[in-house]
Amino acid sequence: MTVAALLEAARAKGVMLATAESCTGGMLSAALTDLPGSSAMFDRAFVTYSNAAKMQMLGVQAATLQAHGAVSEEVAAEMALGALARAEADIALSITGIAGPGGSEHKPEGRVCFGVAGKTGVTTETVDFGPLGRDAVRAAARDHALALLQTAVTSVSDGS
Repeated sequence: MTVAALLEAARAKGVMLATAESCTGGMLSAALTDLPGSSAMFDRAFVTYSNAAKMQMLGVQAATLQAHGAVSEEVAAEMALGALARAEADIALSITGIAGPGGSEHKPEGRVCFGVAGKTGVTTETVDFGPLGRDAVRAAARDHALALLQTAVTSVSDGS
């Protein structure tokens, strides 16, 4: 899957995208806007690295952060839903994780949570990329997110 193929699929279906990124710091939105014409499918990005930014910009609840931590499917869901609510988009994807170095026994380096929000609700998943090193984890998260967006865009009914 290439960004060009994603761009073409989104354009053909009239789908606009938005992103909410934490550990990737804007790498996904940069990948989506590398190609000319990306404004036909990409509305905006939220880079919310701190918990305060997640709450202020996306409406992530303090209680969710307290109960589950920033690296959780619960926070990924709230990030994606918050981005969708604050953008002119049909699909919003969120990324939050531990790129490294570091981590803990319960949240190891390389763990990344994703959320995809659209008209039918939100889905989440967690991927453990492992301790690949900061750059490799961030690149893997970006690439996985692109694949999730491709799936989300292709699952949209034509004309909706």
